[in-house]
Amino acid sequence: MPSVTTSDVRAIAESAVLQINNIATLPEITARIMAIVEDPNSSAAELHRVVSHDPALVARILKVVNSAFYGLPGQIASIERAIVLLGLTAVKNLAVAASLGQLFRGLRLGAGYTAKELWKHCIAVGVAARDLAAQMRVPLQDEAFLAGMIHDVGFIVAIQVWPDKVASICEEAAAGQQHFCDIERDTLGVDHQILGAALCEKWKFPRSCQLAASHHHRPTELADNNRLLTTLVYIADTLCCEAREGFDLTARHQTVEASEPSAVGLDVSCVEHTRRRLPELVKTVALLQ
Repeated sequence: MPSVTTSDVRAIAESAVLQINNIATLPEITARIMAIVEDPNSSAAELHRVVSHDPALVARILKVVNSAFYGLPGQIASIERAIVLLGLTAVKNLAVAASLGQLFRGLRLGAGYTAKELWKHCIAVGVAARDLAAQMRVPLQDEAFLAGMIHDVGFIVAIQVWPDKVASICEEAAAGQQHFCDIERDTLGVDHQILGAALCEKWKFPRSCQLAASHHHRPTELADNNRLLTTLVYIADTLCCEAREGFDLTARHQTVEASEPSAVGLDVSCVEHTRRRLPELVKTVALLQ
């Protein structure tokens, strides 16, 4: 494929998102949850009213709230109590996770991978990124969970617009040594990072999540004040692909060191701690699928 400019890449991504406008619409309840939490004048009662209309969603949220993921004392039996203990943002992110998975259902990748494995990987990266943020003691745990969870959302676009090419890309990545994104750009003229950023912008996700989507394989290209969250996602992605948690092709040829973790204040001992805890952390995945 001929070389393309930055504006060409953006145009390809925007055109692709438009092509799947009906398919890649954020679930209505998720969109309402996002709007409530982003509104500074909203209340916990409003979030509860929206979530309570979907009993299955409530059940999935409470499963996670009562799991070792949060380690809360006692049994939490209501969304209201969960909001009091965890805060609006944490419950919002759980609601997004519990509802967003439906967009991955029925999608086919390639090289023997299913959409369920892709969603498993996304949630695993979210919980690993949250664990890294928790160790740094920075107020980014909820944001890291959301950013990690949506980092590969560009695949929703790619699979719908270029299903055969995505299958071919997966086969080539599984068989060779070339980075997944390089194969995507050679084949499509765009990679899943840029597609994901365009979709996150359409969905009105926070700017930090858009950057995590667009740079999670190359965080060092971001300005220093935007690098921390995306670096956490990069490292979580790398660890999850190393451990073969779900769809593991995109970061097979990455190293933790390449993201320069020390530049954002992340000690290597934190990375090793998350690596060791990963089997326990990803138990949360089953609760959100």
